[in-house]
Amino acid sequence: MDQKTDIRTLRIAGQDVRVAIHGAESASRTLLVFNGIGASLETVAPFATHFRDTRVVTFDVPGVGGSPTPALPYRFAWLTRLAARLLDALGIGEVDVFGVSWGGALAQQFAHDFPARCRSLTLAATCAGFVMVPGSPRVLKQLATPRRYADPAHLLTVGPDLYGGLLRYDRALLAEHAQAMLATSRRGYLYQLLASAGWTSWLWLPRLTLPVLILMGDDDPIVPVANGRILANRLPDARLEIVACGHLFILTDPAGTAARIERFLAGDDRPAPAPARPGELVHP
Repeated sequence: MDQKTDIRTLRIAGQDVRVAIHGAESASRTLLVFNGIGASLETVAPFATHFRDTRVVTFDVPGVGGSPTPALPYRFAWLTRLAARLLDALGIGEVDVFGVSWGGALAQQFAHDFPARCRSLTLAATCAGFVMVPGSPRVLKQLATPRRYADPAHLLTVGPDLYGGLLRYDRALLAEHAQAMLATSRRGYLYQLLASAGWTSWLWLPRLTLPVLILMGDDDPIVPVANGRILANRLPDARLEIVACGHLFILTDPAGTAARIERFLAGDDRPAPAPARPGELVHP
């Protein structure tokens, strides 16, 4: 597929939103990506270019990257409406939805709020909100501020223990990730934290009847694998794949992650190729 990228800023409901569209308009499907907390759309680009027949749409949440911080805080429901209006502005109707980490929670909320627009849901390194099994307190403390995004040297110091997997050893890849990100404002980051404060999908997950793929890293210090099992046990049509990596496998294995997702989107129920370390495939 012709891999082109279109980055633009649109005015949506009084808010400027910076959006990136990767891939050809003729692609068989469109994947709407909700990124992790504080991460600008540049961090999705290496992952998005590995899709063969899928157009990838992602955007900077207000207060992140190139989307200005709004005057007032917001909740997830406001962000899902913003995303739906963004799709309207782009002339896109039905989408497959992908969310990673904090964006995985937002992806669940989008599927709940706009079920008619969602063909499928893929959740990576995420949880069901405040019912989650937490990671290490020492690691989670680093998520309280956006310093790692504003200070590349700090990210190189805390990143190995924060993200786990290959990033424990590959400082060059971690540095590449740090350089790709646009700085996030403290207020914008705080708004993202407030948007998810007290949120949970636990009660309504059984009502999400669309196909769901859950991807969890077996060395994720932020979101332990147990959270993937919680999601899988609550969702009626979910498949859990545990992969041999840390929290940011769209960075450390972009090609493999894209391939897993496209197999799922194509309706291929066969297990993905075995990872470098033992994993598991769960059909609840």
